[in-house]
Amino acid sequence: MLVFLLLVAATLRLCPLARAQPLCRWGLPPGLGIHTVRTGKMFHDGQQTQGGHLYFSSATARLIKHPCKKNIALYLGKQLFFTRNNFESSLLPFSIPASMQVGIREVTSAHFASSVLLLVVNRKVYIYDYEAGSWNASIGIKHPVSHISGDNCCYSEHPFCLDISNSVFAYLLGDLTSQTNIYFSNTQGYRFQKYAHERQAELVGTLGGIFYFHSLSQIGLLLIDQGKAKFGYSDHPLNHSLGLPFDYNGTLDVLITPGQKGILIFWYENSLLISRGAGQLVDTVPVREGHRILYSSISEANVTIHSVAANENELAVLTRENHLYYGSLGILSSFLIKFADQDVWSQEAVLMFTDLGLLEILTPLPDSVFPAFDFQKCPVNIQAILMDPQLQVDFCKAMVSNPYSLGLQAVIYEDSYTYDGNTKHRLNISLRQQHHWGRADPNFTSSIKRPTISTITLDIANKEISCVDLKPLTALISVGCDLEKKIIIQNEISACSKGILNPVALQNNYSYIIEKEAYDPNFRRQRATKDLVVYYPYEKLGCPLLVYYDTPWKPVVELWRGGKFQEVIKAEYVLLEVNGLFTYTYSLTARTALCTAQPQNWTTVIENAGDNGPFTWDRENYVSCHDPNNDAPLKWPNVPYQILGGRTANKVTFEQRNGIYVFFISIVDPYYSYCLLQTTFSIYVYGAFPLPFIPPEITIFLLMVAILLSVWLAYIIPQVLRTEQGHRFQGFWSSLCRRYRERCACFRRRS
Repeated sequence: MLVFLLLVAATLRLCPLARAQPLCRWGLPPGLGIHTVRTGKMFHDGQQTQGGHLYFSSATARLIKHPCKKNIALYLGKQLFFTRNNFESSLLPFSIPASMQVGIREVTSAHFASSVLLLVVNRKVYIYDYEAGSWNASIGIKHPVSHISGDNCCYSEHPFCLDISNSVFAYLLGDLTSQTNIYFSNTQGYRFQKYAHERQAELVGTLGGIFYFHSLSQIGLLLIDQGKAKFGYSDHPLNHSLGLPFDYNGTLDVLITPGQKGILIFWYENSLLISRGAGQLVDTVPVREGHRILYSSISEANVTIHSVAANENELAVLTRENHLYYGSLGILSSFLIKFADQDVWSQEAVLMFTDLGLLEILTPLPDSVFPAFDFQKCPVNIQAILMDPQLQVDFCKAMVSNPYSLGLQAVIYEDSYTYDGNTKHRLNISLRQQHHWGRADPNFTSSIKRPTISTITLDIANKEISCVDLKPLTALISVGCDLEKKIIIQNEISACSKGILNPVALQNNYSYIIEKEAYDPNFRRQRATKDLVVYYPYEKLGCPLLVYYDTPWKPVVELWRGGKFQEVIKAEYVLLEVNGLFTYTYSLTARTALCTAQPQNWTTVIENAGDNGPFTWDRENYVSCHDPNNDAPLKWPNVPYQILGGRTANKVTFEQRNGIYVFFISIVDPYYSYCLLQTTFSIYVYGAFPLPFIPPEITIFLLMVAILLSVWLAYIIPQVLRTEQGHRFQGFWSSLCRRYRERCACFRRRS
């Protein structure tokens, strides 16, 4: 499904050299130039700081803004300052409680993950929940880490957007990539688990970072080797080769700009690079004056970069030589312009965008009397400085950030006229999945089994950089699951409606026993060592569907969306009895299902799942035995074919056993839906007579022996009676009978 969320983004081009105007006063009302924020001193003086003050490991200050909550930011320098009002009040240095027992209070990395602030302090990760004012230590990291990375989605409360904000990596910068320990968290950093890249052991070089490029639906490892860097990616089609190499001078900071457009900024003291394709191609940023290129890269300008700031649309650079550069971020070529030199740099100064076209140079100032620091602000109105009345608007251009998932086609045509006679144009943009378009090579497209995210950005071609307020339009697109979808098993005839089970009894802690011969807790079809008592969850399952044991059966699976029936699902799906019952099989084998490769089964899927549990067969790991690209040889054609639905008429057959079965069902067809359509349901199998105590083979054998013995006696007895011994035998029984009759007659006369 495509989820469209309109937002704002940008183009990356640069503008003519700005005139020598006072940067901190240009375009602002009187009194709103450079000023010092000094408020709340008495309040802060009364506060008792707990624990110790944190400090940043680098000699150059940094500032991290929350991309979604614009007033929340963290300043990192000799002291750390956390603000919830954009530094509009004096602040105490940021402290960590003594109860955290961090030891050395050096911070090497920080990141906002949704509603929490993550800090790497003394090689460990700590979480500060600024809403609750509480601290926690992360769980699951067993090795030292120095950096964390992540992203934030600000467009909606949709689950795919929340997943972006909750995903965090922790790693040790500069460690040998093939041997390093990387950790991943999808819980805002509260709990981590070890992450293993598929080809990590083969990668050469040291680790420069690991990042989740949601705009490309890829995880990228930055590999450093002999002064060159390049990205390795996690999934098809980019996992077959590395990105293009680029120069890596010093230890580059990697800044992921907001908006999930795949724009990365790499910077160090004498280097500034940019990538619009999530690291696939990395370029230098030239410096221009008008249409003339002054420097092909900022490193040629012989300046030392001190601070870099970026938002969804803009880029700003401050150097130690008091140079301020500005550019815009977007889909076209990128370059910077230099504003007039002014005395705006200091060792503690940082850049911060407060809004579109509004930049601040922020400097903390200590107070000799109070412990709280003040903040000097130099506001720069970019729009006012770059205002150009000669704006020429050309046709629009569009671009998608993930061409491996989405294809784009744009058509522009004349639509109507304005009242003053100008032509109005309309732009129609068509998006389609590459898998269904048929124009892209399969080796180029991303896997159909993985949901993907992409952004489409619409901007004006050849737009002047002075058009700061004419923002590009961007749509965030999720090619993924519609969470309103679910599956329901049709239950028209239940065991309750036929009087076999009592719904009142089922709701009253109903339990039943599964014989040890009928189930395996490990799902390997091996007999258990003891009977199993199962409590029936009526609130979840309701009354079981009624199924006759001697009739092959499969469930009728319905697709519902938003409480409305959509269709009966014909796609492929699998079943597994949740308690390990194995007294059922399938009507087809691999041969009769016409498989060309060995089909998957629950045994192999569970073995491959490891510690992830038995219920892991889904659309992402399913491989059809009818797929021509499946090269698994068909070694065992007579094994049961365990996939239902799809092109086959496969059904479930039951052994001679009555009772309740609780099934897990999973739709495994990767082309049916991006959703993990799974549920559990119950059936009651009836009609099976109790099994006899004596095995039928023994009964048949004894019956045949009795028949043969009767035939033999019928033949041999007449033969024996004709002999002398037979006559004596007959005489003995005849005399015995006469005596019996005489005694009976005497007894009757006496009575």
